[in-house]
Amino acid sequence: MSSPHIKSAAVAAALSALDEGRTPDRPVYREAVRALLTALAERAPGRSVEVRVPPYGAVQCLPGPRHTRGTPPNVVEMDPRTWLLLATGRLQWVQALAEGRVRASGPRGDISSYLPLLAEVE
Repeated sequence: MSSPHIKSAAVAAALSALDEGRTPDRPVYREAVRALLTALAERAPGRSVEVRVPPYGAVQCLPGPRHTRGTPPNVVEMDPRTWLLLATGRLQWVQALAEGRVRASGPRGDISSYLPLLAEVE
């Protein structure tokens, strides 16, 4: 069962802009990033990893020990473009790590088994 968030108009519009070599409009980018972060949190509920996509959003996800104070030990951070590409299967986790596009720390920082959230936007 797929989340309705991943098929949002904002995700489609943001991907279209990226395909055209443009940066999506800020409100569209923000909504697309947040929709896909919400979908990740639904797919992998929990609070052991914090996934950050500044400046648009962050979620806690993945089952495991819950973090409550200070800097979480398991953090994944990337820019909005990288997040959209990873979440939609247009970029592979291993490639993003190798290129330094994703910063992942902690023993639970590998979220590759939850990606992509969708293969293509319909």
